[in-house]
Amino acid sequence: MGGVVDPGYDLFEDWDLIVSSFAEQYGIRIYSKEFKEMQWHEFKALLCGIGPDTSLGRIVSIRLEDDNEVIKEFTSEQKEIRNKWRRKAAKTKTEKETNDFLETMKQAFIDMAGGITN
Repeated sequence: MGGVVDPGYDLFEDWDLIVSSFAEQYGIRIYSKEFKEMQWHEFKALLCGIGPDTSLGRIVSIRLEDDNEVIKEFTSEQKEIRNKWRRKAAKTKTEKETNDFLETMKQAFIDMAGGITN
């Protein structure tokens, strides 16, 4: 649907996590002169490379987890982090994306019923 992959973070809402993750992983202080001279494409590449053992990486892995066995073991706080992200993502879907998804689900149910429609 749409081909857009959810990165699991929001550049604005997660800014503090991004700042701490850059320091953790790269030793780069975002408010430093070095960072101010960084090109946008370099920043994007570094952000995409943030690992799972950083502040941002841990939150992203919780938000995007889809293995039910793993989710069962989540703490209530982890479940809330994941659910909050999913609610936000659901609100940002376009009407077309929502309708396409509903049509796909409708067709799946029709197929499960043996292709019978009323």
